[in-house]
Amino acid sequence: MPTPKMPTRRLFDLDILAATFEQAVALLGEAALRRDGRAQVVVTPNVDHVVRLERAPDFKRRYAQADFLFADGMPLVWASRLLGAPLPERVTGADLFTALCRQAQAHGWRVGLLGGMPGQQALLAERFAQHYPGLDIAIRCPSMQFDAHGPEGQQAAQWARELDADILFVCLGMPKQENWSLHHAASLRGGILLCVGAAMEFAVGLQKRAPRRVQAAGLEWLWRLLGNPRRLWRRYLVDDPRFLLLCWRQWRAGRRRAKGGE
Repeated sequence: MPTPKMPTRRLFDLDILAATFEQAVALLGEAALRRDGRAQVVVTPNVDHVVRLERAPDFKRRYAQADFLFADGMPLVWASRLLGAPLPERVTGADLFTALCRQAQAHGWRVGLLGGMPGQQALLAERFAQHYPGLDIAIRCPSMQFDAHGPEGQQAAQWARELDADILFVCLGMPKQENWSLHHAASLRGGILLCVGAAMEFAVGLQKRAPRRVQAAGLEWLWRLLGNPRRLWRRYLVDDPRFLLLCWRQWRAGRRRAKGGE
């Protein structure tokens, strides 16, 4: 459930934290050090997530149970303002990844990474050493057949329990990363599980991120599409435009509630 320390905005049936980026980093830094018998799960919904969640109501109910939900992307922030539930700014998984790695560097926190391609551990360890010297990080790269609830998912959970990281980045892609994190969080002593998809690839230079001006203009999706059109064309050109319909539905529902209140 959302932390009581920060107000939320109800958008697309999700309670998204109305936090600035600095506030988000501070909240997660505090949560990383807690050991109260359960890890806390962090998700960063974006347009693609909202569209996919609408088509998977059971998964959406589980997703909504995450402890921290931050809006990843300017379209969600713009929608929040148009719908009368304004968010102060976007809080992306890619930016959280970098900021929390730097926090961990500075304070000696233990970090884990569950993700990457099979056999990529050595490469990732080298990249982290280059970008975050001295970072205490353990890396586990699962197979392409990773099942959150299957034997490999259980083995990953046992690895996570033994590691007892303050911060565990779960970069398996949606919905694997959320399903694994939400299923196994209760079996960990504490810390935070961040479901941040491709953020790791940006953070260690395996992929180039859009320039800041492109990000600020809300066009990071276009940058990614142009960089990998064969993989992403359907997501951005066929599936994600449905977001406009979902915005209209929420706006209409809000109008109905307002009239009912009158």
